[in-house]
Amino acid sequence: MAAGKGSGRPLSFNWIDYVALKVSSRSQISPFMVMEVLRAANERAASRKAVYHLEVGQPGTPAPEGVLEAARRALDENRIGYTDAFGIPELRQAIAQHYGDYYGVTLAPERVVVTTGSSGGFVLAFLAAFDIGDRVALASPGYPCYRNILSALGVDPVCLATDAAHRFQPTPELLDIARRDGPLDGLIVASPSNPTGTMLQRRELKALADYCTQHGIRMISDEIYHGITYDRRADTVLDFSDTAIVINSFSKYFSMTGWRVGWMVVPEDLTRATECLSQNLFISAPTLSQLAAVAAFDCREENDRRVESYRASRDLLLRALPQAGFDNLAPADGAFYIYADVASLTNDSEAFCREILAATGVALTPGLDFDPERGNRFIRFSYAETPATVKHAASLLAERRR
Repeated sequence: MAAGKGSGRPLSFNWIDYVALKVSSRSQISPFMVMEVLRAANERAASRKAVYHLEVGQPGTPAPEGVLEAARRALDENRIGYTDAFGIPELRQAIAQHYGDYYGVTLAPERVVVTTGSSGGFVLAFLAAFDIGDRVALASPGYPCYRNILSALGVDPVCLATDAAHRFQPTPELLDIARRDGPLDGLIVASPSNPTGTMLQRRELKALADYCTQHGIRMISDEIYHGITYDRRADTVLDFSDTAIVINSFSKYFSMTGWRVGWMVVPEDLTRATECLSQNLFISAPTLSQLAAVAAFDCREENDRRVESYRASRDLLLRALPQAGFDNLAPADGAFYIYADVASLTNDSEAFCREILAATGVALTPGLDFDPERGNRFIRFSYAETPATVKHAASLLAERRR
């Protein structure tokens, strides 16, 4: 009997007879480094050492009580099956109503697409709007998954080297420079931004929208941190453009990260393409999460109290970080991040963050995640955790300096 099943002997292979199989070149993208930091932090926690999570942009609170109660009812009363590719009508209507209530923008529910988190929205948006070889501009530093998803889809990310003078946001002047190397097909903006927390002024967002209209550039506005702002409300690009795509999610303001439900607002010319892509790639967003998310818009008071908690943590860090040696900070207008220039302390932010984790248990994200060219001298602090966690982490950072 030949070696193998039923022979009692292990299978053996002559590797000379095998040819290495192809691995897609477009899959060779950079890791999402914050998740690598999280893994290292969790390994430390598994060895019973204290960890203070200032690396992950995940609210330290559960979903609002109204959302949890809606999920319980859905489990008791509802058959959790597939939904339409664009989501259940109740949620699409609630999202459209939110734009009227919050922004004063009239939005037809037919333009609302419920997605598997904002990540699913980016995949749909990039596939619907761009072809292989197209060029899409985005600010650097910026959310790394923008450029990684674009690259995996064969679209060329064009990184705009923003700095403190630009408040780390795109400008028409930077777009003019990028267009010297070829036409731009898209622009991604985020206000508030990850990792910097900076926001575009209303006139600046309008100027970018007008620029895109003038030059035939598809604008994608990441509005996932809307609601988490401290001095003024963020503006939606829908105020200025009928051709832009909006991406948002229930993950941040609504504190529903693991529920994996978000939404898009798509222009009419992309509605059918997005629907076909959604049907084939995702079928539909998680049904239980959709049913629960309908209640999220009735939980604004609870969510706003959480934003005040973020404000307290932000203000604490803005006072404490300079005392710990981090004194070159980007303006923290919104979201729950502070971006620090640490060039006076290190030229290797990745090693620096590992050193801090080992010495203090405070997990931070190196800037290389957000800016491959200059991120070696930046780090990001997240204050999405509870104020008590943030306060203790800040004290440990100050003690480390002493």
